[in-house]
Amino acid sequence: MSDLSGKAIIVTGASRGIGAATALELAQSGASVILAARSEQDIKHNAQQIRNHGGQAEAVTCDVSKYKDVEALISHCESTFGRLDGLVNNAGVIEPIGHIATSDPNAWNHATTINFNGVYHGIRAALPIMMAQQHGTIITVGSGAAHSALEGWSHYCASKAAAHMLTLCAHKEAASFGVDVVSLSPGTVATEMQILIKASGINPVSQLETSDHLEAEWPAKAITWLCSGGATDYSGQEVSLRDADIRQKIGLAIN
Repeated sequence: MSDLSGKAIIVTGASRGIGAATALELAQSGASVILAARSEQDIKHNAQQIRNHGGQAEAVTCDVSKYKDVEALISHCESTFGRLDGLVNNAGVIEPIGHIATSDPNAWNHATTINFNGVYHGIRAALPIMMAQQHGTIITVGSGAAHSALEGWSHYCASKAAAHMLTLCAHKEAASFGVDVVSLSPGTVATEMQILIKASGINPVSQLETSDHLEAEWPAKAITWLCSGGATDYSGQEVSLRDADIRQKIGLAIN
């Protein structure tokens, strides 16, 4: 198990799915975790569950599409734990699934703002602190959709591709300051997002069965491994859970 004792890490989109599982895994590895999401009740519940098991966790309501929210989130971490060692840019949405020609511009723009601007806001707020302290890890939860066009997912594919390139740019600017910036492509994961995808009936991903998806604990373990030093060798790259060598390094079963 990774040892993150004394580290303070923020996880966005921590109300459910990968974010919730990651917050728990990080806390179990000794990190002090801030769970951030728009769903106040959910993150408060998740943080309390972590504390009930002896971990350190705080819940901060945050809309990553608003820079002021993210700036306040980073400040809260510093004031509460006196440091910022890691940021997991996990918040993202798949709605609204649909074709470009019939898409709602407002809904399309809102989704891309969360998926792309939300990552920028996190990186923008965290980098000055991490560069000044000469260490830190920033992880963007990416997607294979960043590299492959899919019917009905124009907003998701485009925003994930943009977030991926932004992550690589951040690496170029921060690596010399001792900051590791990496993207994690988890593959398809059994979360609420997959329920929405399945219901849409659009593109091959919607045809997958529940058994085809990874459990959220897998990317959670990968993120914890990255935060505990694994990111150093992969900074400026995309780490994929489809890679058997990566799974072996993390200690996950290879199917």
